[in-house]
Amino acid sequence: MIGCDQEIISLGSRGSLNVDRAIAEFRSGRPVLLRDNNRLVLTLPAELADEALLRGLDVLARGAGHLVLSAARLRRLGAKGRGESGVFVLPAIDLDRIETLALKIDARINAPIAPASAQDEAALELARLSLVLPAVIVVSVTEADIAGEPLVEVALAAINGYRAEQAASLKIAGRAPVPLEGAPETEFVVFRGGEGLRDQVAIVVGKPDLDSAVPVRLHSACLTGDLFGSLKCDCGDQLRETVRWMAENRGGILLYLDQEGRGNGISNKMRAYRLQSKGWDTYDADEVLGFDLDQRHFDFAATMLKQLGVSRIVALTNNPQKIGAIEAAGIEVAASQRVLGRPNVHNVRYLASKRDRAGHFIDMKALSGISPA
Repeated sequence: MIGCDQEIISLGSRGSLNVDRAIAEFRSGRPVLLRDNNRLVLTLPAELADEALLRGLDVLARGAGHLVLSAARLRRLGAKGRGESGVFVLPAIDLDRIETLALKIDARINAPIAPASAQDEAALELARLSLVLPAVIVVSVTEADIAGEPLVEVALAAINGYRAEQAASLKIAGRAPVPLEGAPETEFVVFRGGEGLRDQVAIVVGKPDLDSAVPVRLHSACLTGDLFGSLKCDCGDQLRETVRWMAENRGGILLYLDQEGRGNGISNKMRAYRLQSKGWDTYDADEVLGFDLDQRHFDFAATMLKQLGVSRIVALTNNPQKIGAIEAAGIEVAASQRVLGRPNVHNVRYLASKRDRAGHFIDMKALSGISPA
């Protein structure tokens, strides 16, 4: 019999566990308690707020609640050149005002913007980890206010250190040969961890020489492009072209990372797609939703490579941010190589935006003569 003082299961640090639970609460639309020493606040994702819940928060707020918005959303509201998140005071926790400031496309600033506190920033980070919109309601509370309430409590330090801790705790959960069309000698290696309780996959094609620079692609999951062949992006082409090239050129490793929609999540990606269908550029659509150019992190990708015995790579990418991020995480990038998809009338504006606004290495000749749909 296991003694009650014996650890039954090792699940990581207490702080990391609480962040996992807080992510689940946020995604379910329930408030989370953030603690910074003796200061307590309740926070809730703006997009999941409802009238009944806000009435309860309004009582607790005593006229001193506030709405925290990302720098990107504030710029869209009219705060030109803003590089920091900020706060709108909420004398009343009013759903209409919250929805206007956080969600409406044509909303404009209608009140002063105050600086965000450390707790405000942590609340936004929790929203990003939860893959909800980066707009949160924050209310200061006391121990007496929340006595007896079944709230998940998490410390600021745990939220701020969560990504690094998750990257460091990655472990191989399973591996097996999976022959692919055009690449029959392929192994899938599944890693448990990353960010937000998601698994990550390394696809090892052929027998790459680990003593040399290994061809590696960091490929963020794209349900629409990878699985369904969407014409709005070049992701599916890049995925299949990379695997085919590796099979024909002595092997390589493709890291398939659960970072849909440049790290914004599939639901926010669909919101951005809807805006794009109305004429918005891909990056402008993300800014309307409160996101900067790219929300992805690649430190856990470096951890995966290190566990596979890789320390030096040839990066198969058009994205200079990936190269810089993987180098910063301790992997040497000996060279880089382009991976081009097929331009068409549906994705030419998207490809041009990646080239012009995010600095991707995309051949302008491939886009010439194609008019966007």
